[in-house]
Amino acid sequence: MHDEYAQKEAILRRDLAAAYRLAAMLGWEDTIYTHFSVRLPDIDDTPRFLINPFGLMFDEVKASDLIIIDVNGNILEGDSDYNLAGFTIHSAVHTAREDAHCVMHTHTVPGMALAACDDGLLMLNQINTEFYNNLGYHDYEGVAWNLEERQRIQKSLGNNIGLVLRHHGLLTVGETVADAFQIMYYLNKACEIQLATAQMASLTPVSPIPEKLAKHVNSQFKGVDHERHFVWQAWLRKLDRIDPSYKD
Repeated sequence: MHDEYAQKEAILRRDLAAAYRLAAMLGWEDTIYTHFSVRLPDIDDTPRFLINPFGLMFDEVKASDLIIIDVNGNILEGDSDYNLAGFTIHSAVHTAREDAHCVMHTHTVPGMALAACDDGLLMLNQINTEFYNNLGYHDYEGVAWNLEERQRIQKSLGNNIGLVLRHHGLLTVGETVADAFQIMYYLNKACEIQLATAQMASLTPVSPIPEKLAKHVNSQFKGVDHERHFVWQAWLRKLDRIDPSYKD
């Protein structure tokens, strides 16, 4: 059993470290801020998750750097501290959603721009429809240092695959690192599309996808969720060609 657990942890460490490196490659990082986490298999029914140590840039993160904390904020393994706001946000999700094994939070420009829009994400493109009735919104309460906010984050997220933290950024969840990363990739791209469309709107009329059609396309996307695994393997191959040190 110990060997099996160690093997699972090693894979999760590798995948989460890869997600940090890929996020840096894609320009999602915000110096040492924002955070990704993944839940580890339970030991004695104690929820525990991996998260980045505070102070590392995303392109520095290695599998061995990741620290283990529990949902009460105790550091169980690792010799570094963590971002308190990150703990608030991630522990909120990990304690509320059994299926949300991986949680990702970003401060990208398109994500923060969308987070300032009253109307939220519009159905402007096929990519955006993946989030039709599948995206929550959480009102801004300041820097997330107040642990009491966790219940409100949980309510705002509900059963959705993503959450717009108003005036703040984006959050996605998934059963695997592959799922959460791919959802973040397309949520961020949806925000980029909306930002670009807003610039075009002064020059030409903009037509959103009708609600009935958006609902239909959303159901089509749900039928190919398994393809995220194949895309993730392609990302790992790309990262291995560029810099495999994330595995260390």
